[in-house]
Amino acid sequence: MLRPTLLLLMLVLPRPSAAPPAPVAPSDDAPSYTADGQLKFPKKYREWVFLTSGIDMSYNPKATAASHSMFDNVFVNPSAYRSFQETGTWPDKTMLVLENRGAENDISINKRGKTQSAEMMGFEVHVKDASLEGGWGFFGFDNPESAKLIKRPAACYSCHEEHAAVDTTFVQFYPTLFELAKKKGTVSAAYLHEIATPSVPKTK
Repeated sequence: MLRPTLLLLMLVLPRPSAAPPAPVAPSDDAPSYTADGQLKFPKKYREWVFLTSGIDMSYNPKATAASHSMFDNVFVNPSAYRSFQETGTWPDKTMLVLENRGAENDISINKRGKTQSAEMMGFEVHVKDASLEGGWGFFGFDNPESAKLIKRPAACYSCHEEHAAVDTTFVQFYPTLFELAKKKGTVSAAYLHEIATPSVPKTK
């Protein structure tokens, strides 16, 4: 006579509910802004993913040799890098840091070539943010706290939009990511056309 009672208890007692999904931890490397819209300096960028380094680069075809050499170091926030590995393009809240450092020679036992100095010669951040006009923004830092948005139509925007390999960024200069973008098919049609079309000298 106990069976009906047990069955009744099974029907009345609440069944354990499924465990709620684990919360997704917010990214701690996303861009952060001041109340007036300035980008806060990404203080931990040296812990981010290093993409490439160039020396004495210039996009001006008439550029002459500078009186001093300079290295360009590029870092990207880890969450954006992981997303690029999956998709071949950049997610919203990507931050690409361009760090400019002076070049030295005859340092310690080095007798040839150049090494990077502790001297910082410039610092710029390229941010992908849907809230910005065009979805991307450049911020040039002249202090270690925050930077104002470089407003359009500054030349940096048109240069990146016309010549960048992936999503207005110069992935063609990031060796490992460029190969990945080609495999993912995310290299821009404009860039592919540019490299496939030989430049013709202008006549007077």
